[in-house]
Amino acid sequence: MKRLWNPIAALAIAACFVPAVASAADARVDAASPSKVLHAFLSTGETGLDPAVASDLASLSLLENLFDPLLRYDYDARPVKLAPSSARTLPTSDATGTVWTFQVKPGMFFSDDPAFNGKKREVTAADYVYSIKRLYDPSLKSPWLFMFEDKLAGDEAYKNGKFSYDRNIEGLQAVDKYTLRIKLKAPDPSFLFYMALPATGAVAREVAEAYGLQMGNHPVGSGPFAIEEWKRSDKITLAANPNYQQSYQGHKLPQVDKVEVKIMEEYQSRVLGFLNGEFDYIEQVPESMRDMVLDPTSGKPVLKPELARRGMVFTPFPVLQTYYMWMNMEDPVIGGYSKEKVALRRAIALGYNSPEDIALLKKGLAIPAQSPLPPNVLGYDPAYRSPVQYDPALARALLDRFGYRVGKDGFRTRPDGSPLMLTMHTEPTTVGRLRDELWRKNLNAIGLNVTFKSDKKTEIIKASRLGKVQMFETNWIADFPDGDNFFQLLYGPNSGRANYARFNLPEYNQRYEHARKLSDGPERQKIYKELSQLIQAYNPWVLIIHPISADIQQPWLKNYKRHPVELTNWRYVDIDQQARVAATKGAVR
Repeated sequence: MKRLWNPIAALAIAACFVPAVASAADARVDAASPSKVLHAFLSTGETGLDPAVASDLASLSLLENLFDPLLRYDYDARPVKLAPSSARTLPTSDATGTVWTFQVKPGMFFSDDPAFNGKKREVTAADYVYSIKRLYDPSLKSPWLFMFEDKLAGDEAYKNGKFSYDRNIEGLQAVDKYTLRIKLKAPDPSFLFYMALPATGAVAREVAEAYGLQMGNHPVGSGPFAIEEWKRSDKITLAANPNYQQSYQGHKLPQVDKVEVKIMEEYQSRVLGFLNGEFDYIEQVPESMRDMVLDPTSGKPVLKPELARRGMVFTPFPVLQTYYMWMNMEDPVIGGYSKEKVALRRAIALGYNSPEDIALLKKGLAIPAQSPLPPNVLGYDPAYRSPVQYDPALARALLDRFGYRVGKDGFRTRPDGSPLMLTMHTEPTTVGRLRDELWRKNLNAIGLNVTFKSDKKTEIIKASRLGKVQMFETNWIADFPDGDNFFQLLYGPNSGRANYARFNLPEYNQRYEHARKLSDGPERQKIYKELSQLIQAYNPWVLIIHPISADIQQPWLKNYKRHPVELTNWRYVDIDQQARVAATKGAVR
């Protein structure tokens, strides 16, 4: 690729409120009934429930309750730390940090399924070997293969069409029924985080072989819950797995008997459903709906007095999440590494009014993103400040300098005089429309014309992976609390997967490869600063905000707390049945 100058050096250059609430839950809940049902929702439909394949938030939220990895996160510890799940203890390693030994707890069982021919099926070390092998299976095209590919000793044996579940490698061995040994080619500071993800949860081979590529429609795990009822993209009911052996503070998990999950894509329906007692909590109240629950007269985010009187609890929660707008580096209009293309993307970044985004769209519940890393992620530097801040005058001057002239219609042309039209994909939602208007206003203010193409997010992601989307604002939530999980989004070899911008810069790739071998510390921190500077030099992203989630719980929900990494807390929470009935008694719909 031809690059004409060093861009790092060039960096200098509602609504209504339903006041009296009755509860649909009132009709469902009988104080004398022993059954405890947690009522929750997911904001988008699930794609499938195969832990090796699924990567969307809705599916992962379900999978972490159905499948049990060897490790998980301590529910109470802040900052976060790993704890044993299906492992007896945390694993041990040799002096080199490349050989890890896990001891699987005896007496853990998969949920019942016809594939087991009526027998109880115990979880063994061999199941974890098989589960990791599934990530290498070329027929599954697992998005989680990056965690192990070229890292496990001997895994080159799975390349070039040689993959077989019956081929064993040095790096992945069941030493005996309950002992798993994993040998890495080199130390990987993120390795233990991988062992806490649903993708490494135990899968039984007989189940996978019985259902084949349809296994995502027949999830059978050893987690705290099992599927009881499943109406796709509508309602999923999880029932407590009686075979589950975990406990918390002396209580057997899970503490509820069922979780009834509704898919609620429409923002207003989520909030009204919560206010009507149909849901036991609501996380990340949509920005456009916050006036329904937060007091707009207080000057700070607090519950409306009438909700506080009903015993509801509001908790602002800093999410390990970054909002950004990516631009396709292979797009003929906006992509490329030449000075004029970098200038166009830099002007777009300079022209976006992040403070207005926070005030208008996020209702003050956000902080400006200075780098890809949100606070509380390993590698985050609170002192780092982006050199690319909101400055529309500088954006206009930069476009003038590199030949983007203003035409008779008030919009700029390309340096060769041809029309310049930007196309941003968007979601057909209320917030999506508000976001579009803010982008349109900001881009028009610096002379850039933009049109919006609306589609479902799942379809936008599919097109993005094929390189057919020019620009799209999205967000990333940490899979694990380490900076590597964010910087990998712009690593060249991840183009077509998580690297939607298709950014492929040797200087970035080399630094990233070096950093991923290092543990958190001064050397890695220095490289992370350089990676951030490269992002802000070439601008494949416009960094926007790190949100602060508006979370509200009902008074009858017990032991609820938001975890920074795990997506749900369903196994830990409890329901006070009498409090639920008392809180909703006599309400009028």
